Amino acid sequence: MEWIAILASFLASVAGSISGIGGGVVIKPVLDATGAFSIDLVGFLSGCTVLAMTLISVSINHFDNKGEHLQTGKGILLSIGSIAGGLSGKWLFDLIYDFSENDGIVGSVQSGILIAVTIGSLLYSIFSSRIKTRNINNAFPVLIIGMFLGMISSFLGIGGGPIHLTALAFFFSMSPKKAAIHSLYIILLSQTANIIITFATARVPQADPLILTLMILCGVFGGVFGRYINRKISQQKVSRLFQTLMLVIIGLSVYNLYSFIIM
Repeated sequence: MEWIAILASFLASVAGSISGIGGGVVIKPVLDATGAFSIDLVGFLSGCTVLAMTLISVSINHFDNKGEHLQTGKGILLSIGSIAGGLSGKWLFDLIYDFSENDGIVGSVQSGILIAVTIGSLLYSIFSSRIKTRNINNAFPVLIIGMFLGMISSFLGIGGGPIHLTALAFFFSMSPKKAAIHSLYIILLSQTANIIITFATARVPQADPLILTLMILCGVFGGVFGRYINRKISQQKVSRLFQTLMLVIIGLSVYNLYSFIIM
């Protein structure tokens, strides 16, 4: 099963870097479906991989004069909110995990939420041309949106996922590529907060160092390759990739939900 985790990390990081969904939204349901890893270990492996992927993607984008860049005001506020959200999401995950002491319960909650937000994001993507978007500029709502996105990212252990792109497109009228780079910044900060708290509270799950290292390297190389492709393809192709990934994620999450319920 280890090779599946490593392959999924690379492919998900490539796709996640292109579309801005972070990769973890694919890695987590794939690892859950194997049944070879505990819920907290899946979150840790996915979080570390996504952090590596987003760090390299954001770094490359920063020095790329041709790429999309962070909108200074909104981007900073969203990023600050995502840090608080990352801390809140980690706290909520630990609370439910400690209370239930059962991977099936936590996994069911995560899979159910992931199905709901993915279906919503897919429908929005399909019917986006008929939906009137907003362009929020008030600081407080921007902070709250950033916090919510960071919390979902941290709690599910998926990095960002489709909900980031949907929220950024709807609330701020961002194009797919503009939303993708903002999503990566939110993922980077929320996952950094998540990992720091994991180590600070000594809640690091026991992971095979080799698998963790290979997954992180896949995240790095996948992020580099994904950002290269992102610069070469059109907005329409980014949107099509996004919709295809949504269908894959929904299918995996439905399977995982059923598996967790019958545990």
